[in-house]
Amino acid sequence: MLVALSAAVGQAFGRFSYGVLLPAVRDDLGITNTLAGLIGAANVGAYLLGTLMVAWATSHYRLINVMRVGLILATLGLLLASLSSSPWLLAMALFVAGIGGAFLWIPAPVIAADALPPHRRRIAVGLMSSGIGLGVMFVSILSGSLRSSQGDGAWSEVYQIQFLIGLALLALVMLIVRHEQTAPSGGAGIGGVGALRRMPGWLPIIVAYSTFGFMYLLVLGFLTTRLEDDSLWTTQSAASTFSAMGFAMIFGGPTFVTLAHKIGVRLALATAFGLWPIFVGIVITGYPTPTLLACIGLGFLFSALPTLITLYVVENTTVKDYGPSFAAATLAFGIAQTISPPIGGYLADLTGSFTLVFMLAALMSVIGLLATLKLPRNAL
Repeated sequence: MLVALSAAVGQAFGRFSYGVLLPAVRDDLGITNTLAGLIGAANVGAYLLGTLMVAWATSHYRLINVMRVGLILATLGLLLASLSSSPWLLAMALFVAGIGGAFLWIPAPVIAADALPPHRRRIAVGLMSSGIGLGVMFVSILSGSLRSSQGDGAWSEVYQIQFLIGLALLALVMLIVRHEQTAPSGGAGIGGVGALRRMPGWLPIIVAYSTFGFMYLLVLGFLTTRLEDDSLWTTQSAASTFSAMGFAMIFGGPTFVTLAHKIGVRLALATAFGLWPIFVGIVITGYPTPTLLACIGLGFLFSALPTLITLYVVENTTVKDYGPSFAAATLAFGIAQTISPPIGGYLADLTGSFTLVFMLAALMSVIGLLATLKLPRNAL
């Protein structure tokens, strides 16, 4: 559970909370959607750089030590974000948090999986996304409450509260969480590619992971702004919808892990990618009740897709190859998510709405669907 909550600090707090706070940050700092997208790109760009570093680190250091460094950096990034007074300082803060997120997230699933008996390893991986969902829901509720009472400037206070939670969790992780692993001996190849290529279906899973990296930020990063700007929702309504999405994320990973146990990871992934454009299309309409239900559906998919991809890597690699392999796969994912926010912000400024942005996210899911169908049928 502590590892799952650590994932919440690194991902929900360190990365996804910016999407929730984006309208407040943009209006309080007086910046454009394009610049707001670039700030988001600083975070995911750092995540990209972090994966290169993790590919090397996991070949030479134990996974638990890599995860600890990630949690320290993610917490530090939250502190710096709470003290930021300009877009460039905020970008630097999110850059630090992004490095921490990569160091934390890549080793976390296998550390959690090894804490349970073999027949429960899949549940452990699923709970990683539950932690992230819990964090997203918390940030959404906190942001909506503080913005309604204090205005757009409350975004820095949200980061301050997240930092305090991260600091408390860091102390617990250092004191309690352990992981048995022999000392790594290297040999993973440049950027972990050598280890990755030993995994069956490595190319289709990279394409699927990259596609997810590009499409999810177009929705998660701009959902609140889309609802407030294009659909004319109130701040509280948009925040409540984001909270509902975060609540669904708690259950999405475990639900689809259970589905994967029955029909296999390949078909479970294909199902998730196939549902994505349906829910995105409903969100584009902006009708309150259907959009709320669609956002709940997207919440399930937000946690299901990365959980299933992580599960595929965990079950098709050795302990020695896992860290470098997942880091190499995450590198491609990181490239895709780095270019996603600036493209989304630019399209929004160019067209005056976020409709085209969401349509692009729906289209990308089709590519992900085709890639997952190329995975080996006999893979775990």
